[in-house]
Amino acid sequence: MLRDGPSDPDAWLKAAYADRSLVTRVGSLHADQATSDDRPKGLPTSSATLPSLVVRMLRHGRLGCGLSTLDLGTGAGGLTAYASHRLGDQNVTSLDVDPYLVDAAGVRLAAMGYHPKMVTADATEHVPGTYDRIVSTVGLPAGQGLRPILAALAPGGRIATTLGRTCLILTGWKEANGDVVGRVERDMAGFMSTRSGADYPPALTELFDTARKEEGEERSTGRYPVVNVAEAWEVRSMLEVVVPGLEAAYEASGRTRAAFLVHPDGSWARAVAEWADPPEVHQGGPRRLWTELERIRNWLNAEGALPLLGAQARVSPEGVVHLSRGGWSASMGER
Repeated sequence: MLRDGPSDPDAWLKAAYADRSLVTRVGSLHADQATSDDRPKGLPTSSATLPSLVVRMLRHGRLGCGLSTLDLGTGAGGLTAYASHRLGDQNVTSLDVDPYLVDAAGVRLAAMGYHPKMVTADATEHVPGTYDRIVSTVGLPAGQGLRPILAALAPGGRIATTLGRTCLILTGWKEANGDVVGRVERDMAGFMSTRSGADYPPALTELFDTARKEEGEERSTGRYPVVNVAEAWEVRSMLEVVVPGLEAAYEASGRTRAAFLVHPDGSWARAVAEWADPPEVHQGGPRRLWTELERIRNWLNAEGALPLLGAQARVSPEGVVHLSRGGWSASMGER
């Protein structure tokens, strides 16, 4: 629903200062350019992040006086404003892939008396400059797309970001050899993933249709109730570690709940149940996605937690993220 700020400035002000995220762009349509008749389709592509989370990310970044700082993912410009106030705008650069977002935020910041450097660029391709601190409010992809961002971090510098398609906050310091060494914080955040164009690539619509309608090559009764994977943050994050690129959907009608998992390799799964009953599970394609999910839920139930939060992290200059905790280890972003 579009909220028309100028027609109700009190409600607009209240929303702006509420501790919640406000979607400002859906697909390629920005709220500034929308009308009450618009019904945009697609995924949210920009937002004003809830203020408390912005502050948490800044704290994870360990900012300090005189340190050059990159705000990666300008969005509405909130983090840029906070950093400019704390560090002085001469120490702050704000970068986004969307030229309209960069320009609009720059105008608003200038009206507040702040003039940080504003940059339009695809950070997964090139990040101009070198910075002592990088704080990202978009989920960065492990692998090749992370390389330009790591290259822009000065030796001895610190990065704080979520990993794309997870809720894991990774922080670390850059060593002389180019590795970033740190950990997964015992904290979580959900940010939109980076994009290279005006919108995200199309979802796996045809495969979701298959998951909704087809009989599975393998049919079984699931062990656990149907879960909305996207809202089960720690489980969803572990799924991205185990099966990178997986997409999930969830539907509820009355007491019937259904979950769907799909993967670009053609794998799919559907689980349907009445409320908390064991679900009927259909799976197809080269991998058994629901089986992977149940392994993770087994681990969670047996141990009380997954090994992600608090894990040690080492990120190579090539963007490969190596995670370890106790006897567990995994890597993200390997070809």
